[in-house]
Order: sequence, then C-alpha cells, then structure tokens
Amino acid sequence: MGAKIYQIDPSKCTECVGHYDKPTCVSVCPIDCIKPDPTHSETIDELADKYVRLTSSC
Repeated sequence: MGAKIYQIDPSKCTECVGHYDKPTCVSVCPIDCIKPDPTHSETIDELADKYVRLTSSC
C-alpha cells in the first residue's frame, strides 16, 4: 500500500494450486484488484507443473 506497486510475474505464479483454495494474493488484497489475465490462461495441470519446475531446484 502507499507508494509501493506490486506486480505478479505470470512466469512464476502458480495461483497457489495445491496449497490454498484460491490464490493468496486474491485473499489478502484489500481492494479486490487482482483479476485473471486472459493472455496468461493456464490449466490446473499446467500450474502444478510450473510449481514443480520452480521448486525442484530448492
């Protein structure tokens, strides 16, 4: 809030698939401004695969 502007990187966002019922960013946003981006639509399987790719090197 304030001068900070947060951006969601679609290449790193898994929409919290496998962790929460809905994305955490949507749950905590105080002004309901996070909307799906139709140019970055992914299936649940694609999001789960992305999660594995992003966390496999940890």
